[in-house]
Amino acid sequence: MRNRKAVSPVIATVILVAVAITVAVAVAYWMGGIASQYTKFEKVEIQTGVCTWYPAQGYWQIDLKLKNTGTAQATLISAFINDVEIQNYNATAVVAGQTSTNMTDTSATSIDSGAAILIHIWIDQGYLSLSSGTAVNIMIHSAGGMDYIELIELV
Repeated sequence: MRNRKAVSPVIATVILVAVAITVAVAVAYWMGGIASQYTKFEKVEIQTGVCTWYPAQGYWQIDLKLKNTGTAQATLISAFINDVEIQNYNATAVVAGQTSTNMTDTSATSIDSGAAILIHIWIDQGYLSLSSGTAVNIMIHSAGGMDYIELIELV
């Protein structure tokens, strides 16, 4: 038994280094996959907010252009005027005495990363005691828990 030789120290070192590098690469790919899942974020910017008065019909129309500058899809689930939720979602026009928006309520309104959308909000003249010259606080709430706020003056 004494005449038998073991693996040389050089070969043993090469095998250990190769195994260590293989494990390090595998861990790096695994951690990279985990990190990319948790670093996505939504960031919606309200680029423009324009209010128009339609005297013949008696309502204000607020047009908000929103753009998602984040890396994840943003899902908008509700809208508020002066901290009161809008009453009619998925509308195409104003509802008498109430507030309306073309945002959807059941499937929510989604904005892909880098995409922009136009949201219409209608406020009937008979809603609360709003009048021309009044500033209203428009807030859009997302499924991610973020609030996007714009102050608009009714014309």
